Amino acid sequence: LENELGELAKEQAVMDKIRQETHVDYETAKVDLELGLSGVRKALSVLRDYYNGGSEDASFMQQPAMPEKHSKATGAGQSIIGILEVCESDFAKNLAKEETEEEDAQSSYEKMTQENTITKTTKEQDVKYKVQESKSLDTTIAEVAGDRETTNTELAAVNEYYAKIKDRCIAKPETYEDRKAKREAEINGLKQALSVLEDETAF
Repeated sequence: LENELGELAKEQAVMDKIRQETHVDYETAKVDLELGLSGVRKALSVLRDYYNGGSEDASFMQQPAMPEKHSKATGAGQSIIGILEVCESDFAKNLAKEETEEEDAQSSYEKMTQENTITKTTKEQDVKYKVQESKSLDTTIAEVAGDRETTNTELAAVNEYYAKIKDRCIAKPETYEDRKAKREAEINGLKQALSVLEDETAF
């Protein structure tokens, strides 16, 4: 579990780094696109004013008075405005795309971070409980080992005492030869006693 926690921390660090890098890229692209969009819109505004009959004073820069024969080339102006409108549309689409991708990336990052946090908390609790369980088992093992040692000591003392009294308490079965020899010894003893008694009565 501790190895898994280490791997999880590494993965989260990599995710954090990638997220920071992509966010910096997004911020840079956003600034560039907003500047481009703003510039194109300003250019469109100036050109529309100029070609749609706005006053010459409203033009972007102060210019000298136009020659008498000068006339506005509206056809060329409309094509330039059309190109700039396409550019404006492209800038707007790209900006919207960047913002959507950033939101998706942030959402995905937050979701994964939340899942990693939950997984990390769960695994840390598992480690904590397993350490407690291990300590509890160590204590139980020590107690059981102590009980076993005490029981073995008591058993050894009982076996020693049993060995001492066994010979005195348990009747050993005699073999046939032993019983025969005892009987013959008793009979011989009785015969001797009888012969002694007979001798005494003879006197």
